[in-house]
Amino acid sequence: MFGTDDLPGLHPGLLVSNETGWVPATTLIDGDQLPTLLASAARRWQAKRHAAAALAWKAYSYWVALPAALGWAAARRVPLLRASDVLLRMDEAGPLVDIGLRPSVTVAVLPNDPLAVSGLPEVVVVPDDAALLGLLRASLLDEHLNPLLDTIHRQVKIGQRTLLGSLASGVAYAILQAADTLPGTPAETIGTLLDALDVADLIELVPGADGEPTVQRKTCCLAFTLPEPKICPGCCIRPN
Repeated sequence: MFGTDDLPGLHPGLLVSNETGWVPATTLIDGDQLPTLLASAARRWQAKRHAAAALAWKAYSYWVALPAALGWAAARRVPLLRASDVLLRMDEAGPLVDIGLRPSVTVAVLPNDPLAVSGLPEVVVVPDDAALLGLLRASLLDEHLNPLLDTIHRQVKIGQRTLLGSLASGVAYAILQAADTLPGTPAETIGTLLDALDVADLIELVPGADGEPTVQRKTCCLAFTLPEPKICPGCCIRPN
């Protein structure tokens, strides 16, 4: 249903049939696996603790949000990415995190979707798009990323705005990259998703060199603090 190409941070096909080597995202929120993730990020980028946390969050929140954001934008089908249904594994030789979903993950759909009459226990039908976006926000943000953000704050001094800025830019980049395959305009789609997540004030879309919209961040992921400083496209920091 939500099968993917071979992307570096998503398990092929998204669903994980054998959980050996995987841990649920709840182990990040309860603090059990978060030190492992932050230490891996610190080694990978030779980053100080606060920068490692910012970059780990940037990578994790991007890959976790992708199935929900693109599922809504492409088909109005939203996998509810509660932490208990999201699995991850960390591999020093590969991407920082690999994200997959349990086969039992719930998918929210609209009444006119063929899945609405499928009788599948994993499918929940909601009355309209507002309810669909509400479930997207509740499962991804309220029940997953916000609790993780709170756990990070207890271990690392880093601002909430900095972290949520990466979520906003990640969702926007994902929609822009897939724009040719999605209905509607990218700006409208991005605006609707970011409004639902209450992070629309953290980025803006500006014309790029070719006139197409690009993401301008209002926060920084702290990549400029690395031993080999990096200024990401759209960063609020301007190189000299």
